[in-house]
Amino acid sequence: MEKSTNQQRKLVIAVTALNAIDSPGPGVAVIRAIRECPDFDVRIIGLSYEALEPGIYMHDVVDKTYQIPYPSAGTDSLFGRLLHIHEIEKIDVLIPNFDAELFNFIKLRDKLKALGIHTFLPDLEQFEARDKMKLFEFGKKHGLHVPADRVIFSSRDLPSVASQMGYPMVVKGKFYDAIIANTLEQAEKAFYKIQAKWGLPIIVQEFINGTEINIAALGDGEGNAISVIPMRKLYITDKGKAWAGITLEEQSFIDLAKTFIKATKWKGGCELEVMQTSDGKSYIMEVNPRFPAWIYLTAAAGQNQPASLVKLALGEKLKPYTDYEVGKIFIRYAWDHITNIAEFQKISGTGEL
Repeated sequence: MEKSTNQQRKLVIAVTALNAIDSPGPGVAVIRAIRECPDFDVRIIGLSYEALEPGIYMHDVVDKTYQIPYPSAGTDSLFGRLLHIHEIEKIDVLIPNFDAELFNFIKLRDKLKALGIHTFLPDLEQFEARDKMKLFEFGKKHGLHVPADRVIFSSRDLPSVASQMGYPMVVKGKFYDAIIANTLEQAEKAFYKIQAKWGLPIIVQEFINGTEINIAALGDGEGNAISVIPMRKLYITDKGKAWAGITLEEQSFIDLAKTFIKATKWKGGCELEVMQTSDGKSYIMEVNPRFPAWIYLTAAAGQNQPASLVKLALGEKLKPYTDYEVGKIFIRYAWDHITNIAEFQKISGTGEL
């Protein structure tokens, strides 16, 4: 990060999703991108759910961490905790990065704004329009290719779904996880595994064979795409997460993201998971309503989406980016971060570090 200058704006920015594990949250990547923006002099406040989220202990990344209640605790509990943190830290911008927490933060958006905490989030109508359980209907309405799906509440529905879709088919959780099933036995196993983790309902989606493309995008809430960066996975973990990827030069992917943002007037960051078939069709498999874990690649490629979101949250009007570096590769890696038991005890016991 560049040294502070008189022109830099001093900001306190709170960020969630500090779990930089094998299936990482976007938080650490969002912070890295923001810290690299020469327009800001930032103090980063981490908001954690678990005491072993690695970002808590990365003191060159996160200046101070506070634990917050799980999304299931509801908005009142979350707001009370955020009010306490804000009284200490005077937060300027808050960026939530988990699907499961967004509903609560969206509901609190106006109350947070009254405190001086700026967010840049979709409204509930936008948030629900791209929900996995409504995506097929959304695609039909706007002329976008989306795989057929069925929302089910019982494993007893799997045989009838399989008779319609055939195998393989994809069994998906309402928030996360997707498992390809080639037999009824595999589908049932996937159903119960995902149900145990994320609850009901379960989405069963038509399998589309092709090349997986991920698109990170930022909408201004007025139908304009401020930034769009398409990426192809070069290495995929056993959980289907990108461990390496490369930026692409493909206008059709950029146009697809722009169409989605224009149709929804999307406000904030999002990720389109796309499957391109051999005949050139691009199917939207999912729309994640927040930045992806690989979002730092957008900053490296010349379109710093997290920093741009901060500016939009603070009321700045931005012109859409036009260029980015094609062929920019990210390679994720793991290392052993060393801390001590005293830090773990402090965050576990006091909820602060």
